[in-house]
Amino acid sequence: MFDRLSSLVIALTLVAIAAIFAALSGGDPLSIAIMLLAGFIAAATVYSALPTTLPDAQGTASPPVEAPPVSLLRHPDFAHWVDQEKEPLLGTADNIVTIANDAAIRLLGRHIVGADVRTAIRHPAATDWLSHIDGNAPLDTISLVDFPRPGQRWTMRTATLSGSERIIFLSDRSAIDAADRMRSDFVANASHELRTPLAAILGYVETLEEMNGEADAPTRNRFLSIIDREARRMQQLVIDLLSISRVEADRFRRPTTPVDLASIVQTTIMQLRDSEQARAKDIVARLGDDPAPMLGDEAQLKQLAHNIVSNAMKYGHADTPVTVELAREGRRIRLSVSDEGDGIAPDHLPRLTERFYRVDEARSRSVGGTGLGLAIVKHISERHQGQLDIESELGKGTRVSVTFPLSGES
Repeated sequence: MFDRLSSLVIALTLVAIAAIFAALSGGDPLSIAIMLLAGFIAAATVYSALPTTLPDAQGTASPPVEAPPVSLLRHPDFAHWVDQEKEPLLGTADNIVTIANDAAIRLLGRHIVGADVRTAIRHPAATDWLSHIDGNAPLDTISLVDFPRPGQRWTMRTATLSGSERIIFLSDRSAIDAADRMRSDFVANASHELRTPLAAILGYVETLEEMNGEADAPTRNRFLSIIDREARRMQQLVIDLLSISRVEADRFRRPTTPVDLASIVQTTIMQLRDSEQARAKDIVARLGDDPAPMLGDEAQLKQLAHNIVSNAMKYGHADTPVTVELAREGRRIRLSVSDEGDGIAPDHLPRLTERFYRVDEARSRSVGGTGLGLAIVKHISERHQGQLDIESELGKGTRVSVTFPLSGES
């Protein structure tokens, strides 16, 4: 194909050649003039008939008409990204679910694809929001309480795309709420545990201030003994609170110091036997002669052993053995402490490691328990990759054991 200028030059050249041939052939002037005029008219016609712009010699076409933008929800890269998201995600068009990732299908069911999103997310707050949302709505976060089951809470966010398309994000906040409740319960329980002995101390101090004369000496001594006991209980509670705080702060740092668990347990038993506790003589040690090398925090392991043995001494019957054993089990070492007491009902066993949980609150306080001993044991064992087991039979006693990996083993 030629452009306009090229076509015109070719047409004029042909006319000139025709005129030359006409002259050479002996034509008269009138015939030559008529031929030239016809040639000019033909050239003008050819020139005006050609398009303004023609494709070039390589056949390049005219620029195509711009296609409408591809929907984000139908883009293959978007579908690939959706499948990688761990939290539920939905894509909707005109409130119809067009795409859902695996997490959303596990949460809501496979039937949601193609269904109305207001029936797919069956929650009053979600239905109301999705029914009134428009294209200019802000990216608000909607709380879905008791969704999908009672006691759970999820949040929903929507992102508006072009047209009527939206992306809906669902996030599980149940664990966060549970942690907040646990924190609130911890503060409330700690406050209660501190307030009780403090009230007793203040009450007896006020009574002592009003007493006069030596005749009240026996009563005064009894009151002072109660004050001393309650003050020591408060002191132990503060120590345990600090201990559990330190253990939780270190729970993600694995110990790297080589220690001998057998030596640690032996030292703890000697300290308890030398103490003024009434049942110190009831401790029976079966530790063997072999060392138990492991990687650990010596101070925390001493506390773990002390708490387990002390619990057995508190809740076992007087003049019955408190048996402390160390036994190898393949690549692990098991520390177990058994008592012969009243035992614990099966429904209480799963909750024994909760903070401030007590099977018998009155008895626990009478023997000086703070309700934090086994919670501390649990956190220390978890930091050392240990496994805590509690076995108990009513009327026969309780056995608490922790199994640790030996040094160099995982």
